[in-house]
Amino acid sequence: MQSEHTTGATLLLDALESYGVTHLFGNPGTTELPIMRAVADSNLAYVLGLHEDIAVGMAGGYASARRYQAHHDQSITPLGVVNLHVAPGLAHGLGNVQNASWSGAPLLVTAGNHSTDFQHEEPILSGELAGMVDEYCKLSAEISDVSNVPTMVRRAVKTALTPPTGPVFLGLPMDVMSAETRDTPERLGAIPAPGRGDKSQIDAAATALESGDDPVIVLGDRVARAGPGAIEAAVRLAEATGSAVYSEMNTCEVNFPPDHEQWVSYLTPDPDMGRAAFDADSLVFVGCTSNTPYIPYDEPYVPSEATIVGIDVDDADIAKNDPADVVVIGNLESVMREIADSVEVSEQRRRSRRQDISDRRSEAASFLGVAAETPSDGNISKELLAEYIADVAPDGFLVNESNTSKFALLSRFQPGPEQFLSNKNGGLGYSLPATVGAAVAHREDGDDRPIVGFIGDGSYLYYPQSLYSAARYDLDLTVVVPNNRNYRILKDGMLDIYGGVDDDYEYVGMDFDTAVDLAANAESHGASGYRAEGAADLSETLSAAVDADDPAVVDVPVRD
Repeated sequence: MQSEHTTGATLLLDALESYGVTHLFGNPGTTELPIMRAVADSNLAYVLGLHEDIAVGMAGGYASARRYQAHHDQSITPLGVVNLHVAPGLAHGLGNVQNASWSGAPLLVTAGNHSTDFQHEEPILSGELAGMVDEYCKLSAEISDVSNVPTMVRRAVKTALTPPTGPVFLGLPMDVMSAETRDTPERLGAIPAPGRGDKSQIDAAATALESGDDPVIVLGDRVARAGPGAIEAAVRLAEATGSAVYSEMNTCEVNFPPDHEQWVSYLTPDPDMGRAAFDADSLVFVGCTSNTPYIPYDEPYVPSEATIVGIDVDDADIAKNDPADVVVIGNLESVMREIADSVEVSEQRRRSRRQDISDRRSEAASFLGVAAETPSDGNISKELLAEYIADVAPDGFLVNESNTSKFALLSRFQPGPEQFLSNKNGGLGYSLPATVGAAVAHREDGDDRPIVGFIGDGSYLYYPQSLYSAARYDLDLTVVVPNNRNYRILKDGMLDIYGGVDDDYEYVGMDFDTAVDLAANAESHGASGYRAEGAADLSETLSAAVDADDPAVVDVPVRD
């Protein structure tokens, strides 16, 4: 019996629903009307963003939060899906497509396009969509015929979810989405998984960890993305070898329990901190993608005489900037467990190796720029703010985009695994909408933990209208803005590159001399606005915002 006639747009949405997709984020235009018409008759929940980059950021935060949930419930498909409007809309969303790519967020990015038989006239809004976004996507294509919809959608979803996860793109011409068809969705099938790794290289890694006197393990964010089992395997490997453990530079997830005795520190993208951390005779880099400083450097930060072991799910990021002596490509959890089971290091030797970890921890603290003591002068420091957030929302799910306050938050709050996300790429404007997307994911999962966006004032001002979406869909979240009223990271960069002190420079375009009333701004978008006037009322203000059931923004003036 033949299936009934349907349209390409309905077939697309039917396929997504059959794969477990429940939400579609977007900002529509005329070329998306076939999709919007089909959405009205589907079971998908549409989440409107007032700018395409907001829609992409929401989908990215949703996908990353759903991935954590999928680690505990295999029925969950951790995919964010977003629909944008032809060339300008895709261009608007490109910044957060790049951010999502660096963050490994599994996204299906779609955009409507002019009909295939009309594109040759180059009407307004035209552009080569697949080429525009190709650099930041694992797959980038346009569906040219309605008969291709089942295969192309299945292929795109499979590709986005295959480790290393990331965005994919499909262009959706208006005539293809409007065309009639009797086709049905293809089944998704199994998602490819990394293998166990080459046994000879696993043995070589074990030998390298046996022979060194002071091995160091550096964990990248692909460990957290691989799930709790991978984090447990990292603990097992560290304990079996007595190794000191660091994060990669610019880590944006929690890859190791921060209260473990062998944990040393998160790493800043500072080559000097890297040199201190990597001063070892054996270095094991696991799932690292951003282990590079922000600015050029003269002296290597990875010692050439060390034995380097690289472990990852594919070969693109292994030994990318420094050669490796041992390379293992495979499932991070199983590879680390097998090395841990194979390595033979006596308890006496493990104890000897652990003796230096306290000194390493003290040395690392000197690079983080986090004050050892919290001042009691009535002003709000970044450290004090982080402590109060930890007091008010100790089990909160944190989404960070405050570059100069990040390490204060990590040091004083100490979030555990699956409790922290951050913008790995650094392009501002990702994490505020990602906070909204994470709130959508947590409500869907029935998780009532507080959702806390920790968003610097410069980042907040990119897309404050993200709060409109939070209010429109009645999401319970709190955005805390450590407000120093300037782009402090640019000033710090000036000092790092050119030397000197603040008084030596006229900082052009780096101060918000006419301050924005962030609380009033939040209220204009339908959220509640709060302002902490000083340390005395900080706890009460934060508590009121977190305890409220609606989206709230807390403006917190902080001292640099």
